[in-house]
Amino acid sequence: METSVVFNKGDHHDVNSCSTKAIKGGWKSAIFIIFVEFGERFAYYGVSGNLIMYLTLVFKQPLATAAKNVNLWHGVSAIFPIVGGFVADSYFGRFKTIVFSSVAYLLGLVLLVISVEAIPLDHRLLPFFAALYIINIGEGGHRPCIQTFAADQFDNHLPEEKAAKSSFFNWWYLGIVLGATSSILVVIYVEDNIGWGWGFAIPAIVVALALGVFLSGKSTYRREAPVGSPLTKVGQVIVAAFRKRRLLPENGWGMCVETEESGDSTVQTLARTDQFKFLDKAAIIDETDVSSGKSNPWRLCTVNQVEQVKLILRLIPIWLSCLMFAVVIAQLGTFYTKQASTLIRTIGSTNFQLPPASLQVLPGLTILTAVPLYERLLIPTARRLTGHPSGITILQRIGLGIFFSILTMIVSALVESKRVNVATQHGLLDNPKAILPMSAWWLVPQYVLMGVSDVFTIVGLQELFYDQVPDEMRSMGAAAYLSVVGVGSFMSTALISMIQVITDDEWLQGDNMNRAHLDYFYWVLACLSGFSLVLYVVLAKGFVYKEVQRDGEV
Repeated sequence: METSVVFNKGDHHDVNSCSTKAIKGGWKSAIFIIFVEFGERFAYYGVSGNLIMYLTLVFKQPLATAAKNVNLWHGVSAIFPIVGGFVADSYFGRFKTIVFSSVAYLLGLVLLVISVEAIPLDHRLLPFFAALYIINIGEGGHRPCIQTFAADQFDNHLPEEKAAKSSFFNWWYLGIVLGATSSILVVIYVEDNIGWGWGFAIPAIVVALALGVFLSGKSTYRREAPVGSPLTKVGQVIVAAFRKRRLLPENGWGMCVETEESGDSTVQTLARTDQFKFLDKAAIIDETDVSSGKSNPWRLCTVNQVEQVKLILRLIPIWLSCLMFAVVIAQLGTFYTKQASTLIRTIGSTNFQLPPASLQVLPGLTILTAVPLYERLLIPTARRLTGHPSGITILQRIGLGIFFSILTMIVSALVESKRVNVATQHGLLDNPKAILPMSAWWLVPQYVLMGVSDVFTIVGLQELFYDQVPDEMRSMGAAAYLSVVGVGSFMSTALISMIQVITDDEWLQGDNMNRAHLDYFYWVLACLSGFSLVLYVVLAKGFVYKEVQRDGEV
């Protein structure tokens, strides 16, 4: 018979309201937070959306080199949130981290304007990239905290707010896309037709205004106090399990159970699971624990702490199997834009010509259309068919997005093959600067499919890494989902380098896309994504969702 022994360690999780007048309605507080997120997304896409054109046109970098530089910057941008999430959860809290990172973001944008307007081209490269990576520092603190901070405004103990929170991620992502879309339409046009200085100055102005709005709502926010390093607790479970690796449950005194308090509510007690059973030994009480008279966290952990570590371990295989999806979406701001630059981009019979990077608005417009359809049509229909409250599970949603990413690469390869054939038929293979007699609207399907895959996979990853991590690690969870995109960008850079070496630069020629074989590269990505989907399905079938222990269970 298993004995339950309670060790009260004194750790507790405080949730502080910054004001006695704090508004309970989650959406009322979230409105202020949405403004700063809108400003950050507006600025990010204003810089990143046209970056490859700046590197190739102003710095005269070869296409493959510029693509690798853009991927590297995107990768660092998505990896830094791991540090920002750790700092927020462990030390400063989400509110202070958001404020600091927004200031850093604004500083990077100002330095970017200075590098473009006040520094000669011969000496511009170093300060330009320094400004870009200062922006990454701001990204690192902002992105893991802002969405989690907004979600924290919904009180799970109020049924109406808990219900509103279930749709929060869809509408939040819709707001992100609105910021990105408006930036692509406005800022990129300014960069191409008025000047790069003004193009980078507009995002700086928007970020400054958004930060002001965010600070004006500070009296309404629910703030969650930092609880110390969550990674320390993970390390304690692993170390304790290793130290007791030879101990059998029947030879112990029972399992360590603890009730943790969080303000006026009890922290979720997770149900026991059979996965990663070797970690359960960290919670077995042995003779040393009893004789010492006190709990050593590096020898004895609670059952709940062990289950929290299991949550993290379950997410790692899903994280790995989604990396190829991130490689696919990395093409949006690199090769897709250069493809568009070789095609006719006029609208109708007018002489107005779209900037090549403006086509990046299409995935955003797709998402703006698809999210309401998903909420109002797909979910109710799927709910009637499956009986699941959300229509389909989070993992099914992610898998559908990966499937659409494969279709995206197949269509991209076919359209690129068509583009090269047009260049061949008109004798333009050796004229890389010529605009081919082919409409840029041929690229619309691949942009739309990219948007559809985002609706399923990106939103699904956001929800998965918020919902399935321990409560005190939600900023880290957001950072983990963002790191999928970052590592995917690094992998895209590595794949480009490998393809260059293997094909001796024949597939990805830097100076002449008409002589290159970008379509072959897309076919490689489609095949790798297919293998990735098979792996994902296998891993997803073994995934165990987080379950809270029901009343009366031991």
